[in-house]
Amino acid sequence: MAEISLLVHDLSVAVTPIGTGPLRGRDFGGLHVFSPASIAVAGDRIAWIGPPEEVLRRIPSGADYESVDGRGKAALPGLVDCHTHAAFLGDRAGEFELRASGATYEEIHASGGGIRSTVAATRAGSEEDLRSSVERHLGWMLEHGTMSAEAKSGYGLDRETELKSLRAIRDAGRRSPVDVYPTFLGAHTVPPEFGSAQEEYVEFVILEVLPEAASLARFADVFLERGSFEVPEARRYLEACRAHGLALRLHADQFSERGAIPLAVELGARSVDHLEATGEEGARLLAKSDVAAVLLPACALFLDLPLPPARLLAEEGAIIALATDFNPGSSFCESLPLVMNLACTRLGLSPAEALCACTANAAHVLGLEDAGRLAPGYRADVLLLDAPDWRHVAYHLGGDRFAAKIKSGRAL
Repeated sequence: MAEISLLVHDLSVAVTPIGTGPLRGRDFGGLHVFSPASIAVAGDRIAWIGPPEEVLRRIPSGADYESVDGRGKAALPGLVDCHTHAAFLGDRAGEFELRASGATYEEIHASGGGIRSTVAATRAGSEEDLRSSVERHLGWMLEHGTMSAEAKSGYGLDRETELKSLRAIRDAGRRSPVDVYPTFLGAHTVPPEFGSAQEEYVEFVILEVLPEAASLARFADVFLERGSFEVPEARRYLEACRAHGLALRLHADQFSERGAIPLAVELGARSVDHLEATGEEGARLLAKSDVAAVLLPACALFLDLPLPPARLLAEEGAIIALATDFNPGSSFCESLPLVMNLACTRLGLSPAEALCACTANAAHVLGLEDAGRLAPGYRADVLLLDAPDWRHVAYHLGGDRFAAKIKSGRAL
C-alpha cells in the first residue's frame, strides 16, 4: 500500500476527464464527478480519489500525512497550456494602441513591427534577462492555474538568440513549479537581415541552428502563413526537425488557408494551432486524423479575427485543445480560465469540453501521459477552486479564485 503524504478531504466535488489519452467525438467533455470527494496523494502521485469514506478506509490508521481542508471547495486537475510564446523581452503596447486606432496586425507586421519588433528587443537582452522574463511569465501562468506549459523560442531568429531562448526556457523551468516543455520555433518569420528570402533563411536555420536547438527542445514549430512561410519551406524545415528527433507543431490558418492542414496530416504533426481561417473541408480533414486542433480564442479576441470552427471540429470528432497563445503582440493573456470562458461564450463549447481541452487533451498535445487528470498514478497536480461548483473555473470571468494549488503533491 502506498504511503500517503497528503490528503485533500471533504471536497464538495472533484472532477476529472474520463478514460486515458485524448477525448474526442462522443467522449469529448466526458467527466468523472465525485461529490463529495477526497483525494489521497503519495509522493508526487495521486493514490486514490473518490467518496471521503472510501478514501479514508484505504489509509492505514496512524498514518502521518499533511491535510488540506476541502470543505466548500471544488477540485480539478492542474491546467495544461500547450501553446505559449513565453520567451521574449520588451512589449508591444504601442502596437496595441495602433490596432485600437484601426491598424491591422498584418499591416503592422508588414511595416516592420509585430514579430520583428519583439525580435529586436529579445536580441538586445542578455540570457539572464531572458531567463528572468520567462520565469516571471511562468509565475503569472501559475497564478491562473497552469501547472504544465509549453514555451516557444522564435523571437531570436538568429543562432545566438534562438539558442539562448531555449536555454532560458530550460533554466526558468528548473526554477519554477510549472513543468515546462520547450519548442524550437526557428521558423517564426524571416528576420530583417534575410529580407524576403524564405528558402535561404530556412536553409540557415537547418544547418546552423537546428543541430544544437534539437538538444534543447522537445518540439519544432513553424508559422505557415502569408508573409512568413509557405508549404515548401515549412515542409523542408519540419522534415529536418523530425530527422533530429523533434515532434512537430504548426501555426496554421490564422489569416488564410495555405495548405497547412494537409501538410500536418501528411507529416504526422502533434497539432495545428489557430485555425481561425479554416473552412469546412480543412476541419473535416483534420477531424479524420490524429493531429490535434489547438484553438486560441484569446488571440482571436485580441486581434478581432473570425473564430475557429470549434463546434464543427467537435462534432466531426477532432481532438480539440485550448491554449492561451501567450505572447506580447497578439495575445497578451496568461489565463487559461479566461480562455475557457471564451471557449464557452464564443466558440460554443460546454464547460466540460473546455475543461477537457485544457487538461487531458492539452496534455496529449505535449505527449504527457500522466498529466491532465485526477486519477491514481497521475501527477498530483490539483487545483482547489474557492467555490463548491467546478464550473466556476470558466463561469467566473477572469476570476481565477483558487483556494489552494497542489503541484506534484506539494501545497504551494
